[in-house]
Formats: sequence, C-alpha cells, structure tokens
Amino acid sequence: MKLDSSLSAVVTGGASGLGEGTARALAKLGVRVALFDMNSERGEGVAAEIGGLFCKVDVTSDADVVSGFAKARAAHGQERILINCAGIVTAAKTAGRKKDTGEITSFSTATFERTVLINLVGSFRCASLSAAGMLTLEPLEDGERGAIISTASVAAEDGQIGQAAYSASKGGVLAMALPMARDLASEGVRVNTILPGIFQTPMMAGMPQNVQDSLAAGIPFPKRLGTPADYARTAIDILENVYLNAAAIRLDGAIRLAPR
Repeated sequence: MKLDSSLSAVVTGGASGLGEGTARALAKLGVRVALFDMNSERGEGVAAEIGGLFCKVDVTSDADVVSGFAKARAAHGQERILINCAGIVTAAKTAGRKKDTGEITSFSTATFERTVLINLVGSFRCASLSAAGMLTLEPLEDGERGAIISTASVAAEDGQIGQAAYSASKGGVLAMALPMARDLASEGVRVNTILPGIFQTPMMAGMPQNVQDSLAAGIPFPKRLGTPADYARTAIDILENVYLNAAAIRLDGAIRLAPR
C-alpha cells in the first residue's frame, strides 16, 4: 500500500501516546487522518495541527463507533487504514492481602470487565466495522482493499504480577488477529498486531524520573524507553508491505518481563 493523499485512515486513541505518534506520521505522508478519542480538547488540538479530523468516540459504545466512522467517512471517504491504539492499563492482584491489615482482597470483576471491554472488545468493534467498510472499496495493487493494525502488548506473552486483566485483554487482541486475517483474506484486507514493550507514554511520563530511568536500564538494547515514533515507524512498515499479514511483531528492545 502506497501511503499518500489518496488514502484515509482512522486511528483510535489518536489524541495521545502511540496513537498520536502514528496519526502524525501518517499525516506527514499525506494520508487523511481521523482521530477517535475521548479527550476532546487534546484530540481537537492534534487534529488541527496535522490537518486531520477529531471524532469523540468511546470504543465501548456501538453508537459512538458507528457515528465516528460516519463522520470520518463523510469528511475523508472510506478508510483503507485502521490503527487500534485506544486502551487502558489496570493493575491489581487476582487475590491478595492488604499490607497494613492483612485483610484478604480480590480483583474487582467490574475493573476486569472494563479492561477487556476497552482493550479487546473495543479493538474488535472498530476492526469489524472498519473491515465492513473496506469491503466496499475497489482493490488496489495485489488485490488489497485495506489494512488493520491492533495494539497488543508484550504483557500478552509476559504478563506480570497484577496484570491478569491487562494481559488477558491484550492476549485476546493477539489471539484474534490470525482468525480475523483468515476471515478477511479473500477480500484483500490484512490484519496485523504490534506488541509494544515499555514505552514513553503519558502514563509513563507521570512516573518519577528515577523509575523511568530504572525501567530503561532494564531494556537490553537500545537502553531507552520506546517512543511513539518507534511504534509509528513499525505501523508504516506494516502498511507498506502487503506481504505482512497475521503477523505479531514484538517492539520491545529484546526485553522479557520479569514476574514483577
């Protein structure tokens, strides 16, 4: 797929972090970009800077996602690219004891469900509706109609203590890519997954600098946190290489997460 002004893209979670970095990279290549996000102020600002479109979308809502795609398509035409970056991080042990009282606690089922609804079901909801739209397009070279990239995490394979919900949600994103790619292969729509390691995101930026430095030191090479630009470069490589399909790419500096 040649990335230029003839194409449009939707990036979920596009107002910050990995999504913002990818939206900026795509826009720099001329692609018409729509950002799906809950943060209106930040999203409108990024969209204005890149000449894109902001759509306030909660990926757990069918109505929001349908409305977002309708708005994006009215402005830019049917997207050939979907990048799923919307997600949350949660952490709590499956069960444990409070340090001060010894009281036994268990992970909130509501929090577990919310994590899965956003990270996994939200990714599938956007992918399914985007793919349906892509099927209406005329094929490009090699018969390609579109490409979908979802964001899992190295936690899908190396889940740490307290990451049961997060790892389950990201493991689901990883696991569904192959059957989705097979479902859509005859229509020329590719599905791939990126598994980021420890990245410089807004959540990470809120941590003390010594914690960030310690995390970076544990990465084999290069000894730094990943950046949105690293993620965006990988996404662009996937989009441009039509032979990449159902791939799961770890983008992690060779790190393997320890139990804690």
